[in-house]
Amino acid sequence: MHVHTPGERDAPVPAPDAGVSFVMPVLNEERYLEASVASVLTQDVDGPSELILALGPSTDGTDALARRLAAGDPRVRLISNPDADIPIGLNLAIAASAYPTIVRVDAHSALEPGYTRRAMATLARVRAANVGGVMRAEGRTPFQRAVARAYNSPIGLGGGAYHSGGSDGPAESAYLGVMRRAVLDEVGGFDESIRRGEDWELNLRIRRAGYRVWFDPGLAVAYWPRERWSRLVRQFRSTGTWRGELVRRYGRRNSLRFFAPPALVVAVAVAFVVAVLQLTGVLHGVWSVIASLVYLPLVAYLAVVIGYAAGGRAGPGIRERLWALLVVPSMHLAWGTGFLGGAARGARENVDTSRLRRNTPLP
Repeated sequence: MHVHTPGERDAPVPAPDAGVSFVMPVLNEERYLEASVASVLTQDVDGPSELILALGPSTDGTDALARRLAAGDPRVRLISNPDADIPIGLNLAIAASAYPTIVRVDAHSALEPGYTRRAMATLARVRAANVGGVMRAEGRTPFQRAVARAYNSPIGLGGGAYHSGGSDGPAESAYLGVMRRAVLDEVGGFDESIRRGEDWELNLRIRRAGYRVWFDPGLAVAYWPRERWSRLVRQFRSTGTWRGELVRRYGRRNSLRFFAPPALVVAVAVAFVVAVLQLTGVLHGVWSVIASLVYLPLVAYLAVVIGYAAGGRAGPGIRERLWALLVVPSMHLAWGTGFLGGAARGARENVDTSRLRRNTPLP
């Protein structure tokens, strides 16, 4: 069996007017769905298009809103995703789609004008199987704006091109993605056993099959982060847990930047143990002085966070900057704690509950 070198194969290029299918998994998105759908329906596309909403078991007014949007535009189609999982919803929507190019959209996001036309041009130009751009996080409240700034900063999410930008070229993964349906069919679609990080894993298989995954910095998608601290922490802990699972499965194929948050968690734990031993007198004298060196990485980390919060990068207002002091460590520590658990025990069907209401049935 021939093993392909990543990038050696050209993805098929359908006729420009062959049509585009937008796919969107949806769960409890009453506040964001209408803007997200509007951003899709106003895209300039050659040929026919459709938007397939895979509706999970929402407990707010999402389903009623989706039905109203579908009644108002024949391009909007609704399918059921009772399991609520994102990869299952994506596969259901792709299976129900009619056109050879798939555009993934998140209900918490909005495509920038011209996004699809530029993505189609890039796909054809470089004959890639998947192309993605920049996640442009935005906020409506001081807390959400602080989170958005952290998303867009290397300090917050660690330097992925689609968070902080980069140059046009081959990529490890793609945010959301504009994909060739034929390649998705060839590699088997999204892995339904992975609840978070399913995009990275799919793009790994695409690259293993010899196709190109491409980053185009001219593509941008607006994204609204979680609105509450508790939901942000739950989201990042779940995401970290699944990244730990992916490290168990794929080892060193994961970027080194994924190991920084768990290293921070370990440093905090070691520093806590040393502090207890010092306060109880178990460590004293020269050994206590030597052990105090474990605090240096944490002091340096806190200095970086404080410097970030004090500068303009954290936001223009004092409330955003104060929130940044909590947001950045929360993101890192929640992600790192989840990662260590996932790497040690596996994800074990971990569920991201950050968009679930109290009585929402878990899959």
